[in-house]
Amino acid sequence: MTSPIETLIRNTVTKGLMKVADFNREHKAAPDTPHPFLNGIHAPMAQELTLSNLAVQGSIPPELDGRYIRIGPNPATPPNPAVYHWFTGDGMVHGVRLQGGKAAWYRNRWIRSKAVSKALGEPEAPGPRHGRSDTVNTNVLGHAGKTWALVEAGAYPVEINADLDTVAHNPFEGTLQGSFTAHPHRDPDSGEMHAICYHGPDQNTIRHVVVGVDGKVRREEPIAVKHGPSIHDCMITKSYVLVFDLPVTFSMKTMLAGHPFPYAWNPEHRARVGLLPREGKGSDIVWCEVEPCYVFHPCNAFETGDGKVIVDVAAHDSMFAQSTQGPDSQKTAFERWTIDPAAKQVVRKVIDPVAQEFPRCDERLAGKPYRYAYTVPLAPAGHEFLSQTHVIRHDLQTGERLVHEFGADRYPGEFVFVPRQAEASDSAAETDGWLMGYVINMGQHTTDLVILNAQDFAGSPQAVITVPHRIPPGFHGNWVADAT
Repeated sequence: MTSPIETLIRNTVTKGLMKVADFNREHKAAPDTPHPFLNGIHAPMAQELTLSNLAVQGSIPPELDGRYIRIGPNPATPPNPAVYHWFTGDGMVHGVRLQGGKAAWYRNRWIRSKAVSKALGEPEAPGPRHGRSDTVNTNVLGHAGKTWALVEAGAYPVEINADLDTVAHNPFEGTLQGSFTAHPHRDPDSGEMHAICYHGPDQNTIRHVVVGVDGKVRREEPIAVKHGPSIHDCMITKSYVLVFDLPVTFSMKTMLAGHPFPYAWNPEHRARVGLLPREGKGSDIVWCEVEPCYVFHPCNAFETGDGKVIVDVAAHDSMFAQSTQGPDSQKTAFERWTIDPAAKQVVRKVIDPVAQEFPRCDERLAGKPYRYAYTVPLAPAGHEFLSQTHVIRHDLQTGERLVHEFGADRYPGEFVFVPRQAEASDSAAETDGWLMGYVINMGQHTTDLVILNAQDFAGSPQAVITVPHRIPPGFHGNWVADAT
């Protein structure tokens, strides 16, 4: 246990280092070229809107009663482009409300951090804060009857209401002791959410956090690590939580230079995947070596009859090795990893060598064998993490690869699968439902919420709902049904 004297020394040193970082941030000169994540397709929106009478092509399934919501960075005040990183922009939520076969509204709202509230001339949003930053900008989902905006590495979750307005910064009704993550995963059998969480100032510990169906934390188990790894996501199986401890770690050099996202590629950090028994101690984790790479997002994982674990991931050759503005890998592929806890090794196999990201599946099958994965192909390296003009469906049983093409100048984001039946059953096919996501039309400077019939993936959309402006490419979105 850390003594009071050690805590005092650490806090004093940290404050001194942060003063150096703040000074360097304030005195950096603007770059000569436009910032790729503040211009063009990524240019932020300048206001909050509420729009009705949206144009609709096709027919919106009447079963869809709820909101499609996506979040991403959108600075409320112009940041210094010399030190702006895409991952640190103020969070903005964009949502379309569907009800009775109609599109009731589109809304966009900033998540009220202290900085956003100050910029908008409003009182600060209620609720406690955790860490220096209370910016929340990475994921948004429904759980325990509430809608939550999430981020990794520090800030508490933010509760938002049905109209996307900030209710409060809410550490799950005071039950969360530390930071949370942008990517919890719901166990379809228990309804609980599992998460692997880290906090920048603590470079030696991460935590397995379980949020119950009541929206309160019931487990917060520490796991020992080194170097402060950036663990963006995790995955679950029947027996395990998968921990991706890979070579992107806290960088003192990057922080002291004034960059607000202080993580960088660290070739000295051992790459490994941990299998943590769901109810085990942190010391029970089985670490399995893997070739150096970085994973933002796994798609799904499951156990095999011979005791191995299969996980499908979007794997990058490296990350944040050069750029301090955003993702900078040179090679990405969709891969299947076979984790052998007996040999403590991971075998990587390429499913598709084309660069792609944001893998999703029918999440009623999270942690279980599944057949279909949906991904977004990326444009060639150096193109600001933009998508191409289609999305992909992988049949992991037959190897078939289907494409849904949106057309010239139309760039999709992450697509989420929405099942017709909320719970999986023997009678519910894995493709019985819809896929939905935003597609930016750069030719018209508009954005479509596109709904695809998952059973006719390559065919014409079920419905296209047009928002009459460009929604900047964001991070993650989900369907939040009113019954959730």
